[in-house]
Amino acid sequence: MPLTRGLPIAGLLMMLVLAGCASRDTALNERLDDDAQGLSMERALILSHAQQSLGTPYRLGGNTPDGLDCSGLVEMVYQAVGISVPRTADQQFRQLPSVDTPRPGDVLFFGARQKATHVGIYRGQGQMIHAPGSGREVVSVPLDVDYWQQRFLGAASPTP
Repeated sequence: MPLTRGLPIAGLLMMLVLAGCASRDTALNERLDDDAQGLSMERALILSHAQQSLGTPYRLGGNTPDGLDCSGLVEMVYQAVGISVPRTADQQFRQLPSVDTPRPGDVLFFGARQKATHVGIYRGQGQMIHAPGSGREVVSVPLDVDYWQQRFLGAASPTP
């Protein structure tokens, strides 16, 4: 894969390979697609809704603009574009169609031993939008952090 995004992404990709965080045949670094390639209208809308959620307070079990947990964010954003997804992170992980190469608007799963305990929406450019936890707000974070690399389980694409 050509290094077109500079050293931060290249470092992320190399660390992910070395960390061995992916349990499938290919590592996350091979899954990160060229962010600019052909986004569908659905993907553009998903990203727009996810970005509008930035700053929303975390609320356990929340799936409205008043408060969101991680899977509630995914549920609310996808529902806004007419796509139904399961409610919990692990249900989403088990039931949504997995992809080897996440594109902006796809769902990223994190956890341990094949159980997803956290989910976020891939924003592109090595960033994820997610609801991090109690007392915090929906934010966009870089994926080149050891925490995410060590817990990455896979990605899914419920949209064209």
